[in-house]
Amino acid sequence: MAPEMEEVNAVIHRRLSSQVALVNQISHYIVQAGGKRVRPLLLLLVARALGHDTPHRHEMAAVVEFIHTATLLHDDVVDESELRRGRQTANAMFGNAASVLVGDFLYSRAFQMMVSTDRMRVLEVLADATNIIAEGEVLQLMNMHDPDISVADYLKVIEYKTAKLFEASARLGAVICDAPQAVEDACAAYGRAVGTAFQLVDDLLDYEGTTAELGKNIGDDLREGKPTLPLLEAMSRGTAEQREMIRNAIIHGEVERMPDIVAVVKATGALEATREAAVAQAEAAKAHLAVLPESVFKESLLQLAIHSVHRSA
Repeated sequence: MAPEMEEVNAVIHRRLSSQVALVNQISHYIVQAGGKRVRPLLLLLVARALGHDTPHRHEMAAVVEFIHTATLLHDDVVDESELRRGRQTANAMFGNAASVLVGDFLYSRAFQMMVSTDRMRVLEVLADATNIIAEGEVLQLMNMHDPDISVADYLKVIEYKTAKLFEASARLGAVICDAPQAVEDACAAYGRAVGTAFQLVDDLLDYEGTTAELGKNIGDDLREGKPTLPLLEAMSRGTAEQREMIRNAIIHGEVERMPDIVAVVKATGALEATREAAVAQAEAAKAHLAVLPESVFKESLLQLAIHSVHRSA
């Protein structure tokens, strides 16, 4: 897929151009930081697995990357993050106001690009996705520093905030190929499951990885008071004393207790439980691909589901 991704990168750089210097500077800074580009890759793989090389695919892949990048810019401001992908966040470099406004630029540029396809279904899928992502951001904000949320509430945030754009990316791969509704829905379900697995592993790595591996500061989730699945599982499995320590850490964002929290999360089997939940999502994702014909692209989608779980960054 390297040539395909090079085409997407060319579209990204071409479409980032603005007459406003600071917009160019910040948008290029955040996009050139790299990242996995999983969402555009997902869209391209689905389109190619359906046997199409529609001319819209690179443009639409860039659109989902712009939407994702806009959410990162806004996320980092809300979370007061200082490190992403091994570099200073845009808000740390340029300030919160500039980051929020350039995020708005990327959203609006994405919608300009959607309109260029002249397909109402494309607009419908991405308008719905961006609206739900925004709801997910608010849901997560409401859950901050609340140790009593249920696993179902936590999973709803993942579904809205992360999995929805994976779902939309895979669905768009089918939409631009004029695939039947059943195929479109199966591709969307695949994307949703892969996105959920990705986020579960991201949450796990905050207690298992290293800053160097992840490109972000370990313990950020705890500092922000995010009650993620490793913490919820540790509280349900630990002693009363361990449960109270984690509760207090979530309520107060006690990142200085990180070593103690990590010890409890590991001792209670919470990391294994979180990875098992991610594996279940990956297996569900693979099952949804039964609607696609056999090809190297379908095989790549299967491998992507596996990789979403077995990674260290």
